[in-house]
Amino acid sequence: MSCFGYFCMVSWIGVVDICLFRPAPASDGVMSPDLNISPSSPQGKSRRMPSPLMMMMMMLGTMMMMPLRTEAMEVSAPGPQTVQKALGETVKLGCIYTPGTQDTGELDIEWSSLNPDMTQRDQLVLSYTGGKMHQYGDPGVSARFTFTGNPTQGDASISVSDLRGSDTATYQCKVKKAPGVDMRKVTLVVLVPPSTPKCWVEGPEEKGGPVSLRCKSSEGTIPISYTWSRESGGSMPPTATQNTESGELLMNNHTEANIGNYACEARNSVGSAQCKYALHAYNPTNKVGVIVGAVIGAILLLLLLLLLLWLLCCCCRKRRYEKEVANEIREDTKAPESRPSSRHSSLRSVLGYRTHAGVYYSSVQNLKPGVRESARNVIYTGDSNGTPQPSNSTLTRLNYDHKYGYPV
Repeated sequence: MSCFGYFCMVSWIGVVDICLFRPAPASDGVMSPDLNISPSSPQGKSRRMPSPLMMMMMMLGTMMMMPLRTEAMEVSAPGPQTVQKALGETVKLGCIYTPGTQDTGELDIEWSSLNPDMTQRDQLVLSYTGGKMHQYGDPGVSARFTFTGNPTQGDASISVSDLRGSDTATYQCKVKKAPGVDMRKVTLVVLVPPSTPKCWVEGPEEKGGPVSLRCKSSEGTIPISYTWSRESGGSMPPTATQNTESGELLMNNHTEANIGNYACEARNSVGSAQCKYALHAYNPTNKVGVIVGAVIGAILLLLLLLLLLWLLCCCCRKRRYEKEVANEIREDTKAPESRPSSRHSSLRSVLGYRTHAGVYYSSVQNLKPGVRESARNVIYTGDSNGTPQPSNSTLTRLNYDHKYGYPV
């Protein structure tokens, strides 16, 4: 009851007490303490009685103190708030609704997968509106969601078949029938069995040192417990310690007695898987020899690099010396003599003169009479003007042209 209700009740009790149970004042103005007075006596007749208005107020106050009860849409569901099922099974998510007397609108049922991020939109999975069922999202996913009963008869429960790990979520059943609306949430956890774990060893399997066997599953619903066992070679070494949460089997002071096949089993509430590992024991390596060999190898490599650099410098110095010697001019060497014919041919090549086949040329000089030049058995003799003449009468006489610089 609210504070206002308590106040009304206390006030109404006070009014009733004043109107019905308080005696009338005596003639001397003093209240009579005697309450056992007969109504037929003058004192009883003088007692104050409630008026009709007072009676109406009493009835109105009694009605106000009665709790007001109204009926509205109410959604309930049997079963726990969190449902756990194994991978591949079928689960039923219950949703039973009871509409109010004033809920006469069109029925609208929605099943949604709530997004953990409150700023993101929820994913609508299944709905019933307009007398039809509607599925949303990927057809391969939404086809596994369906109503189990008749949604119009107050049962909005659904079933999810072939459960997958991605089906783990919080689902909301929302029922609307104007003006009433109500909803219910249920959490579905799909339990995935552990995947085949991987077994390996950390560190070298050397005698005298620690050996750590590891086991881990990449998939599976936590918590997953790991248990190591020895399949061959005897019982588990007494010094071995294992961690069921991390999957580690630690053996200090490894010896040949620890050699054998070991198996690790990964288990959770819905399944298990295992892997195996064959443990060996090797003699420890000579660490001093390895260190000495590494140092010697590093020194040899450094010496080889220095040798290569020295050879490269020597080669560059030799090439530079040969280049300088080739460019030097020796003073004690006599310059080569030049031949007139070579100078004349060079002059013709510089001036751009072209030779003609079958024509033989001589140097353009004022040759003295009597001087001869031979060229391929042909003798030319100079006349008084310096123009050469062939001695063979069968050859055509050529005249020297001073313009062009050769005989024509």
